Amino acid sequence: MRIIRADAREFREFFRKLRGRGTAFTPELLGRVAQIIQDVRLKGDEALFDYTKKFDGCEVNAAAVEATKAEIKEAASTVPAADREVLKLAALRIEKYHRHQVAAGYILDEENGVVLGQKIIPLERAGIYAPGGKASYPSTLLMAAVPARIAGVKEIILASPAKDGRLNPLIAAAAQIAGVDRIFKIGGAQAVAAMAYGTQTVPRVDIIAGPGNAYVAAAKKLVFGQVAIDMIAGPSEVAIIADESADPAFAAADLLAQAEHDEMAAAVLFTASAQLAARTADEVKKQMQTLAKKNIIEASLSQYGAIIITDDIGQAVELANLFAPEHLELMVENPSFWLEQVRSAGSVFLGSYTPEALGDYTAGANHILPTEGTARFSSPLGVYDFYKRMSVLSFSQDAFNRLSGPTGRFARMEGLDAHANSIRVRSARSENI
Repeated sequence: MRIIRADAREFREFFRKLRGRGTAFTPELLGRVAQIIQDVRLKGDEALFDYTKKFDGCEVNAAAVEATKAEIKEAASTVPAADREVLKLAALRIEKYHRHQVAAGYILDEENGVVLGQKIIPLERAGIYAPGGKASYPSTLLMAAVPARIAGVKEIILASPAKDGRLNPLIAAAAQIAGVDRIFKIGGAQAVAAMAYGTQTVPRVDIIAGPGNAYVAAAKKLVFGQVAIDMIAGPSEVAIIADESADPAFAAADLLAQAEHDEMAAAVLFTASAQLAARTADEVKKQMQTLAKKNIIEASLSQYGAIIITDDIGQAVELANLFAPEHLELMVENPSFWLEQVRSAGSVFLGSYTPEALGDYTAGANHILPTEGTARFSSPLGVYDFYKRMSVLSFSQDAFNRLSGPTGRFARMEGLDAHANSIRVRSARSENI
């Protein structure tokens, strides 16, 4: 694993490459995905089923596209009891954490005769996307569905491709535990389009949540505005800030854990200790030999992995803020102090015994996080994503009269005479009373 000094030209080149990687949608990809979306929007089930056969090799029709309760039960029943208990534990911890995000509306008696407020309304229907083929992530399904249920979403549907028409057992079990109402055996951009526009068999949703491949990400980007989305998820990433107190074996293990996601994953360590840098690089090399996804890890680290030697921890934090990583680990003495300096990260892990893997599975905080620097302005998925907010206003006649003059003038300032007239006719009525 390369070691670079933060003041070297090599670092600037690496950092530029690091921040520029990921979901750069090509015109060709967007064009192909746009065509899929257009076909599903116009042709409904016909296009949905054709694309499912073409891309997933799975024959579906109106009678078979939705999994029956018996299918779901049968698939889930094959999950070992110990694995099911782990899913339940994760779901309980996710629920406990996210209960604190429940929002309430408010009413303000601002002044005599004026009432202003906000009403919080759960979305009617949420669509969750979960890969279900070679790579399946029941943890992500829990992270999306549990907050939706807490928010009070009336119906939660799941789109997940079914290999040979069979549901992935872990996906089926997680869906049962999370309270998913319906499961559709579809995936890819065609599934996103079906949920965004609705077809003869797939209902239209209000939000689509959950990551997928490049086609799924591009489809979510293109249907946004027609439907809400959680975010456009890019390749995963971790930044670790470590000082002399850190265990190099721990730091190496966490870098490797991130790198095994795929060849585009990023794993970066910032430290002011040249000794820790060298020892961590040795640990990476040693531990990598024992891991099943060694080839993926090597490809990831060769492109987007590095150990950066900084002047001090303060500089490390500033560089991490510029990176705005999905995951940020603070393996330092007094991590709470340095947390105050962190401005941009999806999720922050404090101390050497809080690895990112805990956050992925059983900690309880959401692991659907902003990637590719979008933590500068974006947040983890939460209960709040499954609400909409409605403003409420009420003015008495006397309260209206107090604001009618400046309101009418404002309308005329903007050249909107009809707006001003809507004030004027009420003012005239008040004067005649």
